[in-house]
Amino acid sequence: MLDKLQALKDRFIEVGQLIVQPESMSDMSKYTKLTKEYKDLEKIVALYDEYKLVLDNITSTKEILEKEKDPEFREMAKLELDELRAKEQELEATIKQQLIPKDPNDSKDCILEVRAGTGGDEAAIFAGDLFRMYQRFCEKQQWKLTVLDLTFGSSGGYKEIISTITGADVYGMMKYESGVHRVQRVPATETQGRVHTSAATVAVLPEMDEVEVELNMNDIRKDTYCSSGPGGQSVNTTYSAVRLTHNPTGLVVTCQDEKSQIKNFEKALKVLRSRLYEIELAKHNDAVGAQRKSMVGSGDRSDKIRTYNYPQSRVTDHRINKTVYNLPDVMDGDIVDFIQALRLAENLDKMNETGLE
Repeated sequence: MLDKLQALKDRFIEVGQLIVQPESMSDMSKYTKLTKEYKDLEKIVALYDEYKLVLDNITSTKEILEKEKDPEFREMAKLELDELRAKEQELEATIKQQLIPKDPNDSKDCILEVRAGTGGDEAAIFAGDLFRMYQRFCEKQQWKLTVLDLTFGSSGGYKEIISTITGADVYGMMKYESGVHRVQRVPATETQGRVHTSAATVAVLPEMDEVEVELNMNDIRKDTYCSSGPGGQSVNTTYSAVRLTHNPTGLVVTCQDEKSQIKNFEKALKVLRSRLYEIELAKHNDAVGAQRKSMVGSGDRSDKIRTYNYPQSRVTDHRINKTVYNLPDVMDGDIVDFIQALRLAENLDKMNETGLE
């Protein structure tokens, strides 16, 4: 571990020198990346320096114990050694956590997309329930959720709803929600009281900056149309809604949240960047397919990740086999226990892979 920490400190010094070079300061993309790397390394280097100091003090205290004959001095040295060893263990645990490979996108805001899956009208109603669950969760985390585009279901809920979430550590927590969410309950449309199984898919994408995903505007077709929805003088009167089509991939993004066409265009571009990033990330993961991908953090939207069973008030996360019997609380946004358990499981996987256990 010490060799790894020394290598990180050497890189920290190197990055500090690179940041102040004229060629770095004149290239905003390069400067941004170097600054972020420097900030990420700064904390672990400080821990490493503190850890080395503790190790040095342990060595010198042991030498005192070997040479010192005075009982009072020896007792003081023993007490100090006990404190130093406790501090050593505490620092080791903290450093191991810091050495776990981190997703560079964890600190970013995210795009949340919820879509009705199998189950017809009931799937759309469930998609609406899921979205309200995330709304409540965001309120509890003091995050801001903004709806960009939506399509209502014929009996309630949403066929599709797309939003942005901004706040602290948003993607790092929300990424575990990507996948297929399954519900087992008697639908409102069921006349004979039978339990049905329906599903909704959730996609969570990190919101990408311009310097991270470059878009060629010549590849994008922009269409404008009248907003649709309840109320507002601008609805159906001004062409404020925006539809962007990315010609190389066929991706289509719409946004009608704002009354301003310019603001809708900017928000649609953010969603487009995030979806293009997801495509490139999938290609990268396929290219390194020999590397084992953690089921916990894969975020594959085809994975069945959680089941919400209403008759038994049961919620089960299939990735970590965690089951709770407080479904009303979960649907009211109380999902932080699931997220923390998933994060812990993923960190343990990473620790095993990197030999830090």
